[in-house]
Amino acid sequence: MTKREFIPVRIAVLTVSDTRKLADDKSGDTLVKRLEAAGHILADRAIIRDERDQVADKLREWVATDGVDAVISTGGTGLTGRDITVEAHRDVYEKEIEAFGTLFTMISFPKIGTSVTQSRACAGVAGGTYLFALPGSPGACKDGWDDILLHQLDYRHSPCNFVEIMPRLEEHKQRGKS
Repeated sequence: MTKREFIPVRIAVLTVSDTRKLADDKSGDTLVKRLEAAGHILADRAIIRDERDQVADKLREWVATDGVDAVISTGGTGLTGRDITVEAHRDVYEKEIEAFGTLFTMISFPKIGTSVTQSRACAGVAGGTYLFALPGSPGACKDGWDDILLHQLDYRHSPCNFVEIMPRLEEHKQRGKS
């Protein structure tokens, strides 16, 4: 068996919040520190208010950017009226990765019990870019990164991972071309 070399992924981090600024964005900081420690590249970082159209527009902008392979958002996944991140993500998805939310729930349950029912972590793919939405707490970002994304965004992870299928995410667009 051939040992695989690590392939760094270019990741943008989006914090969705009406109140946070870069100076107090602990969840965004948690994600940036972890992705960089793993050897990935911070492609961009932004903070957007809880406005569905603005969040979806930012996701679309990054999907259209060659220098972004994945986006991880934090915040706005709860149940209140201002929590619109999941809807904004789904406005952009071409395909949803349903198992991501399920796995996040499984990981969170032993730590926060039934309170996990108030979280709507989700993931999908659009334009060949992965989009992940995590809750807005540093603990949730730590859990989402350490227990899911660290492994799935590592080309060396077996038996399979998100990185190895990146070249095939848009293969449907290649059909019929000669």
